[in-house]
Amino acid sequence: MRIMSDKNQFSKYAKSYNSYNIIQQLVAKSLVRELGCQPKRILELGCGSGQIFKYIHWNVDFYHAIDASASMCELHPKSNNIHVQCCDFDSELFFKAIKNTHYDMVISSSALQWSSNLPKIIHALSEITSEIQAVLFTSNTFKTIQTISNKPSPILDEKSIKEAFETYFECTFETLNYKLEFDDKKALFDYIKKSGVSSSNSLNFKEAKQLYKAYDLNYLEFEVLFVKAKKA
Repeated sequence: MRIMSDKNQFSKYAKSYNSYNIIQQLVAKSLVRELGCQPKRILELGCGSGQIFKYIHWNVDFYHAIDASASMCELHPKSNNIHVQCCDFDSELFFKAIKNTHYDMVISSSALQWSSNLPKIIHALSEITSEIQAVLFTSNTFKTIQTISNKPSPILDEKSIKEAFETYFECTFETLNYKLEFDDKKALFDYIKKSGVSSSNSLNFKEAKQLYKAYDLNYLEFEVLFVKAKKA
């Protein structure tokens, strides 16, 4: 597989996830590299098995890592100052868990695009932090697959994401497009199935078979939105 990027262009598998989340690892590393500071109290949404935390090279006082997948949470690094919580960030349990807390920064990579109510989450976060830095996949990820299958993306579009953040924070955005190349079609479709960014979950067997035949590209398309949101 080979990754190509160009600006303005383009729980079942928990144990094998790190082999299939190449783009997620790439953007997580970029997110941490571009933080611009070393926050001591951090809340992470969608922590997975620790793809962001492994790039945190400074000492933190408290790291609250949240993910909806119990199997992913089991794999996340643990210590006295790391609290890993299995929790859906769209649930009332999440809103109760963060109420009356404070964090220097909230970070999230490749997760918030799945929210069923992103404005509600951002509003809640605006009450407990003055800064959010996040990366979200947009609905243009796997765009050609959507066109062929005539199935809309299950994740949020770029406009909706920006509006949710801009309601409560002053923001800067950067959109990046990636192409991930594969040696053969089987490897490409295995990646779709196991990467955690699948847009073909709603396809029945017949539709999936037709898609397999019709998809003639040797790469997958990804679009990610980098968000830096700060209180005025």
